[in-house]
Parts: sequence; structure tokens; C-alpha cells
Amino acid sequence: MIEVEVADPACTAALPDAPPRLERAAATALGTVAGDVVVLLTDDAAVREINARFRDRDQPTNVLSFPAAESAAPHLGDLMLAHGVCAAEAVAQGKTLADHLTHLTIHGVLHLLGRDHVDEAEAEAMEAEERTLLASLGVADPYRPHEPSHGDA
Repeated sequence: MIEVEVADPACTAALPDAPPRLERAAATALGTVAGDVVVLLTDDAAVREINARFRDRDQPTNVLSFPAAESAAPHLGDLMLAHGVCAAEAVAQGKTLADHLTHLTIHGVLHLLGRDHVDEAEAEAMEAEERTLLASLGVADPYRPHEPSHGDA
């Protein structure tokens, strides 16, 4: 089961179809793996607080992944997405908010499944997996360099 909670009203206004979109992204990343995942789309302040408490980084970040203990099975873990950070990144990278949140949900679920990007080989493998999963959802390669449009100059 995948549960998506939207705690930031600004996100509901900006992306009313966020829950089914993020549920589809999480299910795509899980593939055939059985388990439960909770995705929380919230404001930057909530993510900043959790990031400071658990990672000693007193700033918001786009996505946080918290794998569950094996004893919590079938629960695989939780994701937190910071709406403001994600929205700003989407604009800066020339992406839609919907596509960026889809990417970050897949990225976060892959972390729950044990993927990482600590070294270059891991990063390349994880990015390749993300590209494949995103392509299956009709989302462009998020690692492709952003080419400014005429309005970006």
C-alpha cells in the first residue's frame, strides 16, 4: 500500500493531482517489491525541522527518505518532500512541478529499497534506473542539462 498525504495547502493549489501522481511514481519505483510506503508532501519548515533533527542539517531539502526497520515489515519507509524547495528547483531546472515531484518520489523510494549514490558507480546506476522508471511514466530525463529558453536569458 502506498499512502500519500499532502500537508501543504500551497501544493494542493499548485498540483491538485499530486496524490495519485506520487502514488503512481512510488508504485513504479517499487516494481514487484511488496511493501508499504508513506509519502508526505509538506512545507519547507517541516522538512527543515526533520532534516535538522535527524541529519544535523538545519535547512530544508527536496526529499528525505527514512527506511523502516526490518521489524516494521511490510512497511518499507517514509518520504518527505518539501513543496517550496521542489517548486523552486523545478523552475530553476526548467521542469514542471509534477515531473520534478515524480522524479524525487522515485528517487526517494529507490533509497528505501537500498539504492544509493555515495560513489560515482552507485550514482550512475541509480540515475540510470531513475531514467528508465521515469521514461515508463512519460517523464523526460531529469539529468539532461537544462537548455535555457529565450525567456531565460
